Amino acid sequence: MAWDILNIIGTVAFALSGVIVAMEEDYDLMGVYILGLVTAFGGGAIRNLLIGVPVSALWEQGSLFTIAIIVMTIAFFIPVLWVNHWIKWGMFFDALGLAAFAIQGAMYAANMGHPLSAIVVAAALTGTGGGMIRDVLAGRKPLFLQKEIYIAWTMLAGFGIGLHIVKETAGLILLFILIVTLRMLSVSFQWKLPHRKLQN
Repeated sequence: MAWDILNIIGTVAFALSGVIVAMEEDYDLMGVYILGLVTAFGGGAIRNLLIGVPVSALWEQGSLFTIAIIVMTIAFFIPVLWVNHWIKWGMFFDALGLAAFAIQGAMYAANMGHPLSAIVVAAALTGTGGGMIRDVLAGRKPLFLQKEIYIAWTMLAGFGIGLHIVKETAGLILLFILIVTLRMLSVSFQWKLPHRKLQN
């Protein structure tokens, strides 16, 4: 049950995130669908490729594809006033998808019996992969490489699940809320990891 709920939350949140970015970049309807779909399913595809799950498993998620397309269609045809209101929530949708898919990726790797390091990597790549592809296709610098603290929050899911700290559904819900909260706090207060730019 928790797996299915995380799948739906992550898919809807990242699909909306992709739609918002596509409309900000003035893409046409097909561009909106493509960007929304790669955002919603890109992280899972990258995760599957790296931990040895056939990429073809992606096509077995027919119901999620249907949900994503319906959500994107509704979002695209909402009146402009609503769209402008939703754009303000784009970062929140991104945070929801980040948390849901990071936890799901960690659970996936843990269920396959992978070591802690692989579980953390699976959480990070599943949580950020879709957003990375979205930003690259939209001609933007990938968010997780240069804005606030992003990928670090996904690693919480990997460590929490990989170290068996989080097991039950209630724990997963708390972990989800924690990651979303920390992500939004890092946006609000502009928390950043140390970085350095070389001068020419």
